[in-house]
Amino acid sequence: MERNPLCIDCVKINEISSVLHMVAPEAVEILEDRYNILKMVSYLQPVGRRSLSTKLNMTERVIRKEANRLKDQGLVEFSLEGMAITEEGQVALDMLMMFFHDLRGLKDLELDLAKKLQIKKVIIGSSGIMEEELTLRELGKSAADYLKSILRDDSVIGITGGTSVYSIIDGYRKEKIPFENAIVVPARGGLGKKTEYQANTLAEKLADKLGSHYRMLYTPDNLSQAAIESLKKEPEIDEIIQVLNRINVLAFGIGKAQKMAERRSLDDAEIGKIIDKGAVSEAFGYYFNKTGEKVHEISTIGIDLDKFKAIEDLIAVASGDEKIEAIVSICKLNKNLVLVTDENVAKIILNKEV
Repeated sequence: MERNPLCIDCVKINEISSVLHMVAPEAVEILEDRYNILKMVSYLQPVGRRSLSTKLNMTERVIRKEANRLKDQGLVEFSLEGMAITEEGQVALDMLMMFFHDLRGLKDLELDLAKKLQIKKVIIGSSGIMEEELTLRELGKSAADYLKSILRDDSVIGITGGTSVYSIIDGYRKEKIPFENAIVVPARGGLGKKTEYQANTLAEKLADKLGSHYRMLYTPDNLSQAAIESLKKEPEIDEIIQVLNRINVLAFGIGKAQKMAERRSLDDAEIGKIIDKGAVSEAFGYYFNKTGEKVHEISTIGIDLDKFKAIEDLIAVASGDEKIEAIVSICKLNKNLVLVTDENVAKIILNKEV
């Protein structure tokens, strides 16, 4: 059965946004206010006027006025718990995202940065300065939309743990037509104390949204080589390894080397050695220097670096000025990478020598 993703004529959007901005700039301001309200409602629903007022730095009177207009158009609905976006509102929001993306020149920024980093694609998933949690939700939604566009019924999707990948899965809308033959699998052994951010939990959650199968990988970090070889002989582990070798889509987060080493509970001496080797980034258990060279590896069962470099569909989510070195480092590993980041990071990297 054929899937029907939302189709938008980008050329027409470009023309409309240019004319509207030239002829009626005040209309753009009104449209942007309503766009921001719709966007915030979609992230925080159900949400009250006071919360929206605080998040958007708008008065409650303005929020009430604009929200009532959106309600009259059938784009939001009210309840005792607060405002929520309707299905029609979500469609309108998706189109407005495209409109303002073009109006702010973000499309050109994406193309320029992808060319500079020599990777497949850059997606500016957040264009406003918001609190970190909301920025990550915007990035996750953009990454989820891209993931949806590349998935096939026979896809084998690898995911890592962490808040960045959590944001992708949280932003993915449940499929009406299931990917019955697809498989979701953790790309690496477990990390972190919060169960909701662990790869096994996320694999199950994404599989539920896709209507697909999933596999679990219950192995810790920092295994000895002898332990790894012993585990590989177990039938269940061997089955997982076979699935890992078939991964053709990988979604992961990019971390700063020191922060990720601390999250993995490495001792101070080992962290010091990793940093002394020039490590600036970490992804799926590997630590890399500024030029993308591997300087350290956490021994566990999961996707290896050679496999990573051969995958054709890679989605990395990362934002924040503190991750700029890490982002540039990871982008040197595979030209097939699709980077989802925020506008500020994109502009800094574009003006930076890499």
